[in-house]
Amino acid sequence: MLSEQIGQILQTFEPITLLEMDRVKLMNRVDTKFAFSVNEFLKFLPELKENYRILEIEGTRTPFYESLYFDDQDFSFFKDHHNGRTNRFKVRFRKYVESNLTFLEIKHKLKGRTHKSRIKVDEIPSELLDKHKDFIHSIVTNKTGLRPVMWNSFHRMTLVNKVENERLTLDFDLTFKWENHSQNFNNLIIAELKQETVNRNSAFFALMKTKCIRPYRLSKYCIGSIELYGGSKLKFNRFKKKLLKLKKINSHAA
Repeated sequence: MLSEQIGQILQTFEPITLLEMDRVKLMNRVDTKFAFSVNEFLKFLPELKENYRILEIEGTRTPFYESLYFDDQDFSFFKDHHNGRTNRFKVRFRKYVESNLTFLEIKHKLKGRTHKSRIKVDEIPSELLDKHKDFIHSIVTNKTGLRPVMWNSFHRMTLVNKVENERLTLDFDLTFKWENHSQNFNNLIIAELKQETVNRNSAFFALMKTKCIRPYRLSKYCIGSIELYGGSKLKFNRFKKKLLKLKKINSHAA
């Protein structure tokens, strides 16, 4: 199994705890995404242990995440991204399963920077409560009528640079679902390098350059929205080439 192969390699990494990670919370940051196959990843993962430590939570180094995304009837959050708006939002509940922690999270992308705000909640609700709406409206002032539109789950590795103020998340076993429709990307790795400012001299940036893997821009929320609603409810012309690339990576990774 993929998780076992990854887990064996990750055991060679020096661990880091959640408490130690306080220095790299990076709630206001620049994100750079990459996508590559499982086979590619397994080949270069050992090279990262010299520069990065691995987050360990409750004895696991590949914790499980569950998210429920919200949008309005017109899928305005998706359309803002598709149309290239430099001021856009995503709203989700996310459960960190091993930690048994759940948050209502808002990601605000403004002129290339990402700011994340969140509040702790008891569980992921099926609909927004008044206190949730108040928190959302304090940040997202121009959107109403939000409703759940997509479940997303995945396993995540979080690597923390030993010297630089950056962290790297690597997501695998991605699943998107809503009602009776689901889509899996089991052979795809989505990496997100989180930094205070873009530093192309960082170890991971340098490694990606040697592997000829270029950054790409497409969120998991957008991928899932296209897979679940594309064609009938959503136009995604600007994303077609990127989605085709991801599907090609996924289908040829095994």
